[in-house]
Amino acid sequence: MTKLLESLFDRLDELYPEMVQLRRHFHENPELSFQEVETPATIASYLNELGIEYQENVGGQGVVGTIRGAFPGKTVALRADFDALPIQEENDIDYKSKNPGVMHACGHDAHTATLLVLAKALQERKAELHGNIVLIFQFAEELSPGGAKPMIEAGCLDGVDVVFGTHVWATLPVGKVGYCSGPAMAAADGFDVTVIGKGGHGAAPHETIDSLVVASTLVTNMQQIVSRNVDPLKSAVVSVGSFHAGEAFNVISDTATLRGTVRTFDSDVQDSIMEKLERYIAGTCEAAGATYEYYYHKGYPALINHEEETEHVVESARCVVGEENVVKLDPVMGGEDFAYYLQHRPGTFFFTGAGNAEKGIVYPHHHPKFNIDEQAMLIAGKVMAKATCDYLVQSSAQTPENTVSVSSKRRT
Repeated sequence: MTKLLESLFDRLDELYPEMVQLRRHFHENPELSFQEVETPATIASYLNELGIEYQENVGGQGVVGTIRGAFPGKTVALRADFDALPIQEENDIDYKSKNPGVMHACGHDAHTATLLVLAKALQERKAELHGNIVLIFQFAEELSPGGAKPMIEAGCLDGVDVVFGTHVWATLPVGKVGYCSGPAMAAADGFDVTVIGKGGHGAAPHETIDSLVVASTLVTNMQQIVSRNVDPLKSAVVSVGSFHAGEAFNVISDTATLRGTVRTFDSDVQDSIMEKLERYIAGTCEAAGATYEYYYHKGYPALINHEEETEHVVESARCVVGEENVVKLDPVMGGEDFAYYLQHRPGTFFFTGAGNAEKGIVYPHHHPKFNIDEQAMLIAGKVMAKATCDYLVQSSAQTPENTVSVSSKRRT
C-alpha cells in the first residue's frame, strides 16, 4: 500500500468519531425525499469549512463538491444519498429521530457521513492527488422519480470518468463487503388498478357487479404473468401490496383498488409484463361485466454494474477487509437510482456489511428498528479511498491535463 493510502487510512481512523457524530446528527434530523432543507445546508457548510468547491441546488436539493488534485489525472465521482423514510422510529437510542414519522431506516445518514469525512481526508492530501474527485450528495433516492436523474441532467457527471457508490447492508455482517458484477438491483416499477363494478346491498349480490370479487380474481390471475409468461431463466416479480374495497360490512362496493410493483432486470421482460398486466386486467373485468382504470409507472431502471470497475473495487475491498471477507452476492430485486449514473458512466455499486447480531443490529432496511454497526462507515470510507486513489494513479499516465468540467464553485 502506498504512503498516501496509509496516511489516508490513518486519518480516517482518527476521524472516525467525527464520522459517527455526523451520522448521528443526520439520524436525529431526518428529512423526507424532495423535502430536504437542513441536510443539504449542513453538507454545504461542511464542504465550505474544508475549502472544497461546491454547488448547491443541483437538480433540486443536490450538493456537488469537487476536490482538485495537484497532478494531472482523470476524474472519479463518489455518490452518497441523504433522504429518509416516512417511518416512525422504534429504536431506544440517544440519537433517535426527532421528527415524528420520519426515520433514517435505510442507512443514507451513514452514506453521507462517510463521504463527508472521506472528503475531509482527501482534501487534506490534495497536494498528493492525481486528477479530481467529484462528491455527489444526492437527494430523494427513496421516492421515484428520484434525485439521480435531475442531478445528472444538471451536469453532476460532466467531466467524470468513473463513478463509485456503496450501500451499508444490514443483512451482511459488519466486516464483510459484498459485490455483484452485471445486473445487481432490479428495475422498480409500480401499477395502480381500479376495478369498477356496480355496488349494492350485501344481501343481494345478484343485483351487483362485485368489484371486490373481481379484484380478488385479478390478484389470483396475476400470479400467472410470471409463472406462465416469463422465461424461467429470467427473474421477475409481480406483487400486489395494497387492496382496498368498501367500508361497510353489508355493502358491496362499486370499486376496488389495487396497487403493486413489478421488478425485472431485462427490459424486454419489463415491457412484456406491462402489456400482459393490462391484458389480464381487461380479460378478468370483461368476464365479470366490470370496467377498469389502469396506470403503469416505470420507476428506476435496473442497476447494472460494469465488470472492470467492479473488479477494481473488489481488489480495493480485499486490501481493506481481507480476501475472505469479500463476498459475491446474488442480485436483489430492490431498486436503486444509482442505476442512472451507471447508464452514463462506467462504475460500480457495492455493499458494505453493517449487521451485528451481538449488538442486536438484525433488522432489515425500512424497518422501524433498523440500525447499523457504525464501523461499517469506516470500512466503506477506506474501500472508496483505495478504489479512488488507485484509479487516479493508474490512469494518470494517460491523462495529459488536470481538468474537470463539473460546474462548481465555493460558497462562503
